[in-house]
Amino acid sequence: MRILTASDRTLLVEAADLDEAMRLNLAWDGLPGVVERIPGARTVLVRFDPLRTSAAALAEVLSATRVDAEHVPHTREVAVPVHYDGEDLAEAAGLLGVSAEELVNRHLAADWQVAFSGFAPGFGYVVSGDPLFDVPRRSSPRTRVPAGSVALAGQFTGVYPRESPGGWQLIGHTDAVMWDIDRDPPALLSPGALVRFERAGREGLRLPAVAQPVSSPAASQPALNDPQAGSSVGGGSLSERSESKRVERAEGESKPSAPSVEIIRPSLQLLVQDAGRPGHAALGVSASGAADRTALRDANRAVGNEIAAAVLESVGGLTLRFHGDGVVAVTGAIGELTLTDAGGLTRSIPHGAPFATVDGDELTLGHPSHGLRYVIGIRGGLAAASALGSRASDTLAGLGPDPLAAGDVVDIGDAARHAVDPVATPRELPASGDLVELDITLGPRDDWFTASALDTLTTQEWLVTPRSDRVGIRLQGDVPLERTTQGELPSEGAVTGAIQVPPDGQPVLFLPDHPLTGGYPIIGALTDRCLDLAAQLPPGARIRFRISRIEEGLS
Repeated sequence: MRILTASDRTLLVEAADLDEAMRLNLAWDGLPGVVERIPGARTVLVRFDPLRTSAAALAEVLSATRVDAEHVPHTREVAVPVHYDGEDLAEAAGLLGVSAEELVNRHLAADWQVAFSGFAPGFGYVVSGDPLFDVPRRSSPRTRVPAGSVALAGQFTGVYPRESPGGWQLIGHTDAVMWDIDRDPPALLSPGALVRFERAGREGLRLPAVAQPVSSPAASQPALNDPQAGSSVGGGSLSERSESKRVERAEGESKPSAPSVEIIRPSLQLLVQDAGRPGHAALGVSASGAADRTALRDANRAVGNEIAAAVLESVGGLTLRFHGDGVVAVTGAIGELTLTDAGGLTRSIPHGAPFATVDGDELTLGHPSHGLRYVIGIRGGLAAASALGSRASDTLAGLGPDPLAAGDVVDIGDAARHAVDPVATPRELPASGDLVELDITLGPRDDWFTASALDTLTTQEWLVTPRSDRVGIRLQGDVPLERTTQGELPSEGAVTGAIQVPPDGQPVLFLPDHPLTGGYPIIGALTDRCLDLAAQLPPGARIRFRISRIEEGLS
């Protein structure tokens, strides 16, 4: 067993193989001080509470663990009917040196078990004891893989729970629902479950044709949501991300009777966020939540809400209309704030301080001069729909409320528990072009890089590119980071703030909606206290990483 630093609050434990990783993960259930565990192909990522334990103390406990069981205990048994009509079935069989018929028969006969969950809610990495199944990913990922696609990559079988890009070999499809928020557990393929693949009836519905492989020069890189690889934050700008589901009032319908906020002009990305949904990593669900946790706390404290109450998180300027009287505060990014009443009278609003609103008032936020994300706290909090105990919108997983659009109306809740706090603490946030220093810890895969790459990481300035979102920030440096070890890692856990390095050597800095597992090496991770600042980095800002020394002797 080798224990590596993954961040200032996370350790990565290397096991001998997948079987040992699964048994260690189960052995650490309920371990004091451990917040969350993310098992991988040969590792277990262990996140801890620094107020309850230290990295060194936890490492000592983890290293003393002995697991003697020959087989991983299973939690339940699941049957998955499969139509073996996948577009890559013949190609995958050829790669394995067997006929398509033999591949299908071996797939049906093998004993399968869910080892861990990964890149999306409901995606289980399912492994068997049959040595046949060790299949390379496609050289070019597809732009769209339909939900229900049954696929092979490495030693794993997986079923795509929702439509996404991907580079696995498609051998069939199933009509079974992989993820249902109202089911217990929501994931059909949850860790530990025994899986039996069955041949579905010939009359089953066929999925739409799969999109052709990416033909652009970037096609050689795995797609953003490819579960076998890491994330390489997608090619569009923030304004080109996911579509929203509009909830517009019918023509002629009267204004809402309950207190609410209406979206008049949305921003590039306008989301409902709260403190997130930690503790569901075993289901493939990240914590998500407000990217700038300090701004969330400040906004809710200013209007007298519970600290974790739901707020609006806005990238760029917008206009809101309030129905009913209330109290509002704007924190996070800094820009011009104006309030216009029903009579057209406009006044400026101070940043961070609570202010009263009356029915019909419109709040306009200008383009930020400093920072990137506004947080708008409203007394009572937002009463948006909840998923797994949180109202946070997870843009990668598709959990929580949809991104908000013009005409949407969100009700205001009853989360106000305290008096308003008129004391605002100013924060210095970067503007485009500013240089920001961020503290990092090295690891867990810094040994995959040359000594000069480690020097480049901390001495070179890195540009924040527009190809960034809540999944992560694509960085650009004059000198890419050079590896000593080529190829892909077996999938392993990743934390918010991780600095993942794709084959092109240009890092991706993970933000709250990042995938839980990935196959690109992580060279380092931001310390926890730098995460909120990273969330406020606008395109054009520059970063210099600075190594933070924490407890030594973990590996």
